[in-house]
Amino acid sequence: MPDHDLVIRVLDSPLKVDAVAWNTLLAAQDPADEPNPFMRHEYLAAMLESGSATPATGWTARFVTLWQQDQLVGACALYLKDQSYGEYVFDHAWANAYQQLGLAYYPKAVVAPPFTPVPGARLLARDADTRTLLVKALVAWCGEQGLSSLHLLFASDADVRACEAAGLMLRHNVQFHWTNRALTVAPAPAPSAPGAGGYRDFDDFLRSLSREKRKKIGQERRKVRDAGVSFRWSQGTAIASVDWDFFYRCYEHTYDEHGNAPYLSRDFFQRMADTMAEHWLLFVAERDGRPIASSLIALSAVTKGVDGDFSKKTRAKIAYGRYWGALERVDCLHFEACYYQPLAWCIEHGYQRFEGGAQGEHKMARALMPVKTNSAHWLAHPAFADAVGRFLAREDEGIQGYLEELARRNPFRRAGPRSGAGPARTP
Repeated sequence: MPDHDLVIRVLDSPLKVDAVAWNTLLAAQDPADEPNPFMRHEYLAAMLESGSATPATGWTARFVTLWQQDQLVGACALYLKDQSYGEYVFDHAWANAYQQLGLAYYPKAVVAPPFTPVPGARLLARDADTRTLLVKALVAWCGEQGLSSLHLLFASDADVRACEAAGLMLRHNVQFHWTNRALTVAPAPAPSAPGAGGYRDFDDFLRSLSREKRKKIGQERRKVRDAGVSFRWSQGTAIASVDWDFFYRCYEHTYDEHGNAPYLSRDFFQRMADTMAEHWLLFVAERDGRPIASSLIALSAVTKGVDGDFSKKTRAKIAYGRYWGALERVDCLHFEACYYQPLAWCIEHGYQRFEGGAQGEHKMARALMPVKTNSAHWLAHPAFADAVGRFLAREDEGIQGYLEELARRNPFRRAGPRSGAGPARTP
């Protein structure tokens, strides 16, 4: 495709991009690159319109789009940042080093949905060539704007290939994801539960773990039950307004306990309820008939999108652990609300994966296994870029060693037809 066929438009708001065109391009991405709900137009628009991701909070939108005549063929959500909060790929040391050299690190450019450390497609494009052109357009625009750097966070494999072709540096980190047995373990007798092909139920999942881990999980769950706590869940439009209100009280309280203001406003979650309800699952913990805690899970799989089928391609059913909070302290309640209840739900409903969010190797004790994540970086200053490149090479060796250490702490049984967790997945 000749470059002159394309027109580049840099827009200062997601609201200036047609929602149907954006979501259609998102749906056209290869399922392997996980075009998840956090890149939907509704999600990005809600970040802006709710006041959660705006210039006042350090996120200034500059959506870069590629057009061929009237068709959107490439796009990404780019934000100018004057700080590094809410990104989960940490570059504070780079910013400090820039400052020590008398250089301005901020503003910088970040390509990622705000406050959302979930791997997936960042560069929406109709094909690989267009994706590479989009990266090159990003680098050229950042250079024209005099920005210090460009950062694509939690990028997909297709994004990584395009970034490597454009000369960007790669950086790796580790998250922890639970995977249903069907995707990682040699075939077992066909189960009869709704999650056919995976674990039959939560007890079946527990039997795949070592005795020590089974015992620990049993003890943790028993503490919650003995405290008189029970759970209920609701999904999509069945989540009542009063439950959304209660969830936000919990979410806000958790931030308050740490002395911080919450990243996301109540209005943001109202917009999720209004425009993306099918992507949300809420667990509410109750004691003595009163709600005391909640966890909100995002869901990838939908049956319909903006205009009929979301995609004709087969997509994995993925659940994403996102937000939680509690108004009362109960020992091990966090583990029950954020891991055990969601995993039991995923098994019952045939979900292939549960992603636990950023950091937290304690998740391995709950059978969430280490997964390497990717980001790509361009720095305008040649000498600084060279220094960062050497640092990333050393850091990558450390990440590889960390993954090997974690592999030795595999929580699954060492022998038998249901042992092992399979190879780590690289998004």
